[in-house]
Amino acid sequence: MPKTMRAVRLTGPVAPQELTVTEVPLPAVTAGQVRIRVRAFGINESEVTSRKGESGPDFSFPRILGIEAVGVVDAVGDGVNLVPGQKVATMMGGLGRTIDGSYAEYTVVDAANTIPFETDLGWDIVGALPEMLQTAHGSLTAGLHLQAGQQVLIHGGTSTVARADLLHHVGADHVVTDDDTLPGAVRAIATEGLDAVLEFVSAAALPDMLALARSGGVVCFVGALSSEWTIPDFSPFTIPNGVHLTSYAGEAADLSADALSRYLGAIEADTMRIIISDTYTGLDQVAAAHQDFDSTHRVGKRVVVIPGR
Repeated sequence: MPKTMRAVRLTGPVAPQELTVTEVPLPAVTAGQVRIRVRAFGINESEVTSRKGESGPDFSFPRILGIEAVGVVDAVGDGVNLVPGQKVATMMGGLGRTIDGSYAEYTVVDAANTIPFETDLGWDIVGALPEMLQTAHGSLTAGLHLQAGQQVLIHGGTSTVARADLLHHVGADHVVTDDDTLPGAVRAIATEGLDAVLEFVSAAALPDMLALARSGGVVCFVGALSSEWTIPDFSPFTIPNGVHLTSYAGEAADLSADALSRYLGAIEADTMRIIISDTYTGLDQVAAAHQDFDSTHRVGKRVVVIPGR
């Protein structure tokens, strides 16, 4: 093995074009850890925030960014039940925030934060999935305990301008515009109130979402695309009688290997559709991916693929 690897390592906030590739030491594995030969990763909003130096206290420079990755096991520490060459996905666990992340040829993570999988899908497709599937699956199951036949509103179903045709294409039954007409449009569809709501836009939107839920319904706060993470002067009486308010922060363990396998099978069978806006080849294209993330509004995941040696 070489003693160094190529990586995008930041020592402080930078503009997108300053995301350059350097040589850094190859990370070693210790007990309970896995070294992954990274083959692909998605570009995420939190990485853009970190690149700008605007992340919370759990992030620090210097840092290799990247909160998710797919690839193959390269080396394992003691006590790890994985073998070199095995395909794995990883996300969360401080990746790219408190520990070095996936914008590199190799990354080292705790084995508990890896999910083994088998698929014939290309790395460009699989690379779009870990963080997206973990958030979607975990919020619907652990966050909402959603049941078949229930009505759920996903507030912030796209993180850009909504496109009704695209949302219908990926399985939405109804698409409503997030403006003053939203409450009336939702009540016309869910006449007895919503069973569940996932809130991705803003903590400040929670009172309005709570008002749309039926008694016994659940509203789950997952994220804040608007960066509004708190409700000023919050009163518990904001929560209507019988409605439940919860949150979902997410862990890799929330997406089991069995669940990931089912999703991969559905993608292979074209019964589940993944929207990828752009694919970039090589670490040298990370800068272009971030520039596009900042400047364009195409719906879908941006994926960087690292060719094999």
